[in-house]
Amino acid sequence: MDLSHAEVLFDASQISGQLEALARDIAAGGDEPGSLCLVGIRTGGAVLARRLQGLLAGLLGEAPDTGVMDITLYRDDWTMLHKRPKVGTTEITFEIDERRVVLVDDVLYTGRTVRAALDELMDFGRAQRIELAVLIDRGGRELPIQANHMAAEAAAGPEYVIEVLLEEEGHPRDEVVRLPR
Repeated sequence: MDLSHAEVLFDASQISGQLEALARDIAAGGDEPGSLCLVGIRTGGAVLARRLQGLLAGLLGEAPDTGVMDITLYRDDWTMLHKRPKVGTTEITFEIDERRVVLVDDVLYTGRTVRAALDELMDFGRAQRIELAVLIDRGGRELPIQANHMAAEAAAGPEYVIEVLLEEEGHPRDEVVRLPR
């Protein structure tokens, strides 16, 4: 990825503060211990879910169960994206029945990724309720999906890409950037 034309929207300290605010917002749900669980959408959402797990452990006194989901084969456009999609693993090793599940993703755009995640999550059971937490909402929805918990908005037309760059994914520092397509 060529970052030479990237505009930094949020730096590491801002991202850290945004995640703390997301964790507080999620914790305000008033769940019984053990009823909250997080499922991060691979890849960026998985990293953010793990970070939120740690923050929520501090706020709630107990770390919520946290899993990771790869939605590649649940996408309605996967054949248009790649001839040979790279499919990662889904790791949800806990029951979701009758629990509050918070799906975690880095950027909410068209809503298609979230729709695919909801389809896959249904294969794991019947949650009491499902919420969506995102770091960035960039607008541009194609489906009627919105976040329950959102850290920031970053308007970007279709001519731009919003990327969340995280150290855990090999980047030198955490940043949210906007770049031309």
